[in-house]
Amino acid sequence: MAVKGRVLSVASECVPLIKTGGLADVVGALPAALRVQGWEMQVLLPAYRRLRGLLPGLREVWREPNLWGGEGVVFQGEVEGVPVLLLDAPHLYDREGGPYNGAGGDWPDNPQRFAALSWVAARMAREGFAGWKPQVLHAHDWQAGYAPAYLAYGGPSGVGSVMTVHNIAFQGWADAGMLGVLRLPREAFHPGQLEYYGGLSSLKAGLVTADRITTVSPTYAAELMRPEFGMGMQGLIAARAGVVSGILNGVDTEVWSPEAEPVPFSVKAMKGKATARLALCEEFGLSVPTGPLAIVVSRLTDQKGIDLLPQVVPEFIASGGALVVLGSGDPALEGAMRGLEQRFPGRVAVRIGYDEGLSHRLFSGADAVLVPSRFEPCGLTQMYGLRYGTVPVVALVGGLADTVIHASPAALAAGVATGVQFHPTDAVAFGQALRQLVALYADPKLWARVQRNAMGHPVGWETSAAAYAALYDGLTA
Repeated sequence: MAVKGRVLSVASECVPLIKTGGLADVVGALPAALRVQGWEMQVLLPAYRRLRGLLPGLREVWREPNLWGGEGVVFQGEVEGVPVLLLDAPHLYDREGGPYNGAGGDWPDNPQRFAALSWVAARMAREGFAGWKPQVLHAHDWQAGYAPAYLAYGGPSGVGSVMTVHNIAFQGWADAGMLGVLRLPREAFHPGQLEYYGGLSSLKAGLVTADRITTVSPTYAAELMRPEFGMGMQGLIAARAGVVSGILNGVDTEVWSPEAEPVPFSVKAMKGKATARLALCEEFGLSVPTGPLAIVVSRLTDQKGIDLLPQVVPEFIASGGALVVLGSGDPALEGAMRGLEQRFPGRVAVRIGYDEGLSHRLFSGADAVLVPSRFEPCGLTQMYGLRYGTVPVVALVGGLADTVIHASPAALAAGVATGVQFHPTDAVAFGQALRQLVALYADPKLWARVQRNAMGHPVGWETSAAAYAALYDGLTA
């Protein structure tokens, strides 16, 4: 397909290079998905310590002499099919630890570290590089929030800008005294522009200056205009509602494919799933349950509703269910999960940490996946569940509301249900959802129908990529 336009995507993480959450999956998947739509995308990332080994195989395309304490050099190449641009600035990124923190917590110079990423992104978008000039600059989350701002405050550029909010809870706070340090115009420091509760927020900077704002689901886009979800940004989002849209994430259906698992299965041949279920029980030392085998694959935080599990799991176990938990997070919640394991040996198993291979085995073998989030911008876990016929039980928020069709009487009668939803996100509603799950599982024909519906539900990038392409088309028309 002929190239319709070019997009410079700027983010702090990207699969397969660096990942701490779902942001990385989205950033890594978009270039290939958009290529089919005629849009060429390159992804600008910091060259963290673990990525610097890639630089000798890449070519230099940009040099920035004064980047908050040292020089920055951008190297271009392709890694596992993803066109990448790595910003090498050792004084900012060559550190032991994660992208945002070390052993002592968040890096104190995070405002400068990610302002540098944004500064270079805006300059490269404005001027072009190595014979390549984008028509659109696409910034992801607070780490890239200053990129649309630098582009806008630098004067007309002919480059459109998009700001995507993956999770509004993280806002890139900085003290107001850093305004000049961050190369931001003093005249823009007021509530209508950069000022945010007396300080600075890189996310707000992107939201007030970008030409278009997207979130990662239509329901989350609407939720962000309400105080219970907007985290202080609700007024701004509502004021810019005319340029706000929600575009669901997708999953890589080649990586997440039941047909490609060691014990393969498909919507037409489900025998492999039964085999994987038995293997999963054996791996975790569980008695094979007479009810649903459920999994939780999640960060163990209150946002994810993990604190509700101790209140609902006992009844679920008593009704014949079993549970496997994979995740890490809040030490108190890790302890609570271990407590469930000790209380229900052979019925509850817990693995603290994350293991990609184990995650695949869990989705292959489980009957249901539990996602009781208090807020969920999009969520990928329920999409993996749909893909594998692992029926999602989800709170009615954000992308969970947009991707799962609740097994209401009407949906069951019409033959379209793909999972169970509940509202509000509390133990009473969650417990009732688990009772419904158990009842569905007890009806083999009905359960098989819901499983088939789930596996037939589209979760790939095709529809979402077309929506992003249409957004870019609108900016360049």
